Amino acid sequence: MSGGPFHYRPEVLEQLLRHGVRPTEQTRPELVHEFVSDLYRHELRALRDRLLAKEFPKREYFGRVVDVRNRYRVIAMRPRDWVT
Repeated sequence: MSGGPFHYRPEVLEQLLRHGVRPTEQTRPELVHEFVSDLYRHELRALRDRLLAKEFPKREYFGRVVDVRNRYRVIAMRPRDWVT
């Protein structure tokens, strides 16, 4: 997707703001998607590291991964569907 301005859907902006991401009309959705995907992977790696450091029992790991996944539902959408 090229050009702009990009008009992000309100529900997408709301989810992005939860992660501290505030794209402008000039910010390509693909770039934002890539950034949020990186945040997601970082959080999963940190969770794995905490598991390996025995900060919580292994039986809790799956539920914690699901919680992280649910907080990042926006990355399941295609970037082109983020804008109107």
